[in-house]
Amino acid sequence: MKALLVNGSPRQQGNTATALAEIARTLQAEGVESEAFWIGAKPVRGCIACGRCREAGRCVFDDDAANVLAAKMAEADAVVVGSPVYYGQPNGALLALLQRALFSASSAVAGKPVATVAICRRGGATAAFQCLNLPFQMLSCTVVGSQYWNIAYGREAGEAAKDTEGMQTMRTLARNLAWLLKSAAAGAVPRPAPEPWAPMHFIR
Repeated sequence: MKALLVNGSPRQQGNTATALAEIARTLQAEGVESEAFWIGAKPVRGCIACGRCREAGRCVFDDDAANVLAAKMAEADAVVVGSPVYYGQPNGALLALLQRALFSASSAVAGKPVATVAICRRGGATAAFQCLNLPFQMLSCTVVGSQYWNIAYGREAGEAAKDTEGMQTMRTLARNLAWLLKSAAAGAVPRPAPEPWAPMHFIR
């Protein structure tokens, strides 16, 4: 069993990394392997709705981390996505990568256990946390919670480690995720088959 831990911060060793490291340590103690993936700090493209990914199975823009992220999510049994909070929202570069990776290769993560984590200095974390969860809920993922919303606080790099409740929340999240992975691996109850998609809109 392997979890992909996505660091959606432009700072490789900031507080998002601190929170994800706490999750990684707990997963390891629970017998679950993890891999950290940093999205980097280079410019990222937004989706231009060209639709060509539906033909190729991958985003046509290959000069940032979107396709690499999709491939790593496909290999993992579970995904954890962490982001700093900017203006009450996740990092825009992370959102652009997720939107392109999930749209072009939705099967890479559909149905898998997923958790999201928001890191902030003071406020806006719940809004960012909700935003991060939305695409995964659309993909029938089981979104893993904790004893509180998956939030930790800190400003300077490493300060989140001093948020004792936040770190406990990360550990509880990791244990819940490990339990879910182990339960799924036991295979007692098969996952329900999806109905054929019945799209509609309200413009007549």
